[in-house]
Order: sequence, then C-alpha cells, then structure tokens
Amino acid sequence: MDQSSATATVEHTSVQWRALCSRADLVANSGVVAWVDGAQVALFYLPGEASDKQLYALDNRDPKSGANVIGRGIVGSLAGDLVIAAPLYKQHYRLEDGSCLEYPEQQLRTWPVRLQGDRVEIGLS
Repeated sequence: MDQSSATATVEHTSVQWRALCSRADLVANSGVVAWVDGAQVALFYLPGEASDKQLYALDNRDPKSGANVIGRGIVGSLAGDLVIAAPLYKQHYRLEDGSCLEYPEQQLRTWPVRLQGDRVEIGLS
C-alpha cells in the first residue's frame, strides 16, 4: 500500500459515526435540520441522483446573513454541481464540499453522512 492509500485509510477510520435520525425523518429532494454537538446541520436527501451519494450534511447557518436557513434552501444543479440556493440572498453552495459559487470566500462546513439501512449516521472526528 502506498503512503496516500495509508493516509486515506487512517483518516477514514478516525471518523466516529453517530446515529442522527431515521430515513423516515428525511424529506426527498429537500432539507431537514438536526442538532449535532451544538451545531445546526442541514441534511439533504436526494434519492434519485445518478451518483451513489444521496445524502449531504452542511452547516445550517448562512455565512452571508447569519441566519439558520440553509436547510430551507432550494436544491438544484449549476454547471454540473449539485447545489443549495440559500433562501435569503440566493447564493449557491455545492452540496459536496460547501463552497460558494458566487462568493469563494464563503464556505459551509460539511460532515460525512451515510445511510445504514434506515438509520442516518453522521461522522464526527
């Protein structure tokens, strides 16, 4: 195993998975918000996407307005990226990494998230 593979394995195993909610708590093609260790996390469930990734977790706090509204944004696609449009100022954040398309200095925190059967788990480091 080369060094990059070893590093990736170490990083992956350092994530501790915590049950967050059930699949029934999610709304397809929309966001819901959960409380995780003092932070509001917006969960987006996209069951019909072509990629294997169907679930995304981002900070619910909009860095431009300071309001906890990201979970109420509109899911869409821009330039081939899945994005969430922030409800107040309509800036777009990539679901994959939380980066803002219009304002590169803005970033939403992201968390690893997965479905384990009908249980939604979030990764905490």
